Amino acid sequence: MKSLLSQEDVELHIVIRDDGSTDGTMERLKIFIEQYPDRICISENENLGVVGSFFDLIGKASGGYDYYAFCDQDDVWNNDKLIRGISLINQMRPGQPLMYCSTTQMVDQYLNPLNIWPNSPEKPLSLYNALIENVCVGCTVLINEEALNMVRNKHPLNLENIIMHDWWIYLVVSTFGEVVFDSEPSILYRQHQSNALGGSTDDWMNKWKKRFKRFLKGQNHYILSNQAKEFMVVYAQEMNHEESNEIHKLIQTQQQNLFKRVIYIMMTPFYRQSTIDNLVFKMVLIAGKL
Repeated sequence: MKSLLSQEDVELHIVIRDDGSTDGTMERLKIFIEQYPDRICISENENLGVVGSFFDLIGKASGGYDYYAFCDQDDVWNNDKLIRGISLINQMRPGQPLMYCSTTQMVDQYLNPLNIWPNSPEKPLSLYNALIENVCVGCTVLINEEALNMVRNKHPLNLENIIMHDWWIYLVVSTFGEVVFDSEPSILYRQHQSNALGGSTDDWMNKWKKRFKRFLKGQNHYILSNQAKEFMVVYAQEMNHEESNEIHKLIQTQQQNLFKRVIYIMMTPFYRQSTIDNLVFKMVLIAGKL
């Protein structure tokens, strides 16, 4: 909270949704509300989970602001996080949905530096990446009013099909606007055992062991295709023919035989950023578990 209130060169208002916490969060927040009653508003709500809670915040956000940013409860923002993001967004073409995100400086619970995460993407930030991979860390995201309105006015019909709110927003903005990725960390991204989601300090071997175990258990089967189907339901009318046709082909391929899936993967326009992640995507698609 202190790092948010210390942002330089911006007029900032903070909207907080408490997702049914029982750990004394509200008592600690009320201290800040008493100090900054005109800059902070908060609502106590029932537990909806990460995705539901953020979409509820999106729906309740007041209009008329130039930019909107997402924040997790345990990270520390650089003092110039917002103004740096604004300056990069302002270099893009106005009048369309725009989005900024960045790498993070991962730290332990005492703010000792660990490593930089994630790596800066080397391939374009387009629909053809966003449909099957999220490169945007939600707590670094800054969007303009056009992006917020596009997400808010076309609310997903079934939130169970949404993998994460930041992934959905990256998908929306990359399809209908532009995304800029900042290779300079904008926040200290705290890692500890109570993290709900987020980056990892695992080495590459442990990371892939965990991924393989999740796949064998079926934990991630069909999550990409389910989110793609939801995206088509919500935004098909706004998309151009080429993009909607490619998503349709990707979804339909999952229902076809092995030979047709192998043929499709040789010509698919969809990609992940790293070579090994791209290979895994193709293997999962061939297995019919996308």
